[in-house]
This record gives sequence, C-alpha cells and structure tokens, in this order.
Amino acid sequence: MATVTVTHQDGDRFQIDVRGHRLWVDQPHRDAAEAGPTPTELFVTSLAACVGHYAMAFLRRHELAYRGLRVECDWAMRAGRPARVGRLGLRVTPPGEVPAELRDGLREAMAHCTVHSSLRQPPMVTIDLAEAPLAPAKDR
Repeated sequence: MATVTVTHQDGDRFQIDVRGHRLWVDQPHRDAAEAGPTPTELFVTSLAACVGHYAMAFLRRHELAYRGLRVECDWAMRAGRPARVGRLGLRVTPPGEVPAELRDGLREAMAHCTVHSSLRQPPMVTIDLAEAPLAPAKDR
C-alpha cells in the first residue's frame, strides 16, 4: 500500500509529501496569499491529468501526435449537503488529427484511466483517529 502524508502548516495551508515530491493545498482567502490549489481542485486536477496520460499513451502507441495534448475540465459543486463535486466535464484536445477509425478507441482508453475507474467504482474509505501526544497549550 502506498502512503502520502499531509501536514498542517499554518492557516488553511497543508503540505503534501508523496514519493519524494512536495506540494501544498490551501483555501482561498481575500486577505492572504494562497500556497496552492484547494483539495477539491487537486481532486479534479488528478482526473484531468489521468485522462490526459491515458490519451497521450494511446496517441503515442498509434504513432499520432501527442506532444501538447490538452485536457480542460469544467466542474461544479453540487448544491446541498454533503458538499461534493456534482459535475465534471472533460474536453480533450489532441495536438493533431485523430483518424475516425481510432476515435472510439481513444475515448475508451481515456475512460479507463485509474482515477475515472476509481470514481465509477469508489474505493472503500476508512478514517481512523490516531492517538497523539498532548500538544503545548499555545499550539492548540
């Protein structure tokens, strides 16, 4: 099993460490600089990047142009509670022509990306609370 570590930094900013890479997520505030995208934006971004990877691999395998492939994702939150993403629309723009006989195969390849597959058949999620040493009063 792989592990990522998310550590609170300050305000609404968290540091993410994954396989030797470091990035940040934050929440937008009018009066403060943002350190990175929101966790929800990172979720949407992961789908777009995964679809892009599968599209690129398909195009490369079929010896079609793939450098500069572009994936745009429009998304919206669902009204009501619980808060969640309610709609995702991806638009993939290959850098060159995709022959008609390969277009359905490209669509199928993109639909099988790992993140999309995880959304169609959601994983089991557990949330446990670990015991931590009592922090000094100033940190609470």
